[in-house]
Amino acid sequence: MDKKNGSRNLQDETRYGNPEINGMSEIVKNVCIWVEGFIFLFGCYIVLFGHLTPGGGFAGGVIAAGSFILITLAFGRGRIEKIIGRRKSSILDSLGALMFLFIGWAGIYTGGVFFSNFIQKKFGSMPFRFLSAGNIPLINIAIGIKVMSAIFLVFFVLSITRVVLRGDKLEMVRKK
Repeated sequence: MDKKNGSRNLQDETRYGNPEINGMSEIVKNVCIWVEGFIFLFGCYIVLFGHLTPGGGFAGGVIAAGSFILITLAFGRGRIEKIIGRRKSSILDSLGALMFLFIGWAGIYTGGVFFSNFIQKKFGSMPFRFLSAGNIPLINIAIGIKVMSAIFLVFFVLSITRVVLRGDKLEMVRKK
């Protein structure tokens, strides 16, 4: 509030966290509410059926990350910090990498070779089914989780920090 004339400075209220003003217009927020779930589900579909259709872990992960980026752009960073945030995204990033590594190690354990197709060896071939490609759907899931969380994490960190020149050094400072 401006003390001189009693008017509100919307830029200051947005910057300092008034939740009613953060984000975009009500139209964009309402469209986001309708679309965000479909975008995330489409990304999951691309990840899960990437071995049968064009797509896979990377493409599906990028699409799924797009749903979180859409929420951030429409509602501001306060809402996305409640949903996924930096800590949860970092945990998912590590989980995706560990899943990928464990699938590779499971191949050593069951077949003696890193990334050996142990599901195909155990269950045989089932054409046009979810596990028809053996380990590939599991690998796609691990890559999808890794890519989704990493892309969102990069966007999130870039959106909450800025680079400031102090003397001879560049420093990253959290935006207010």
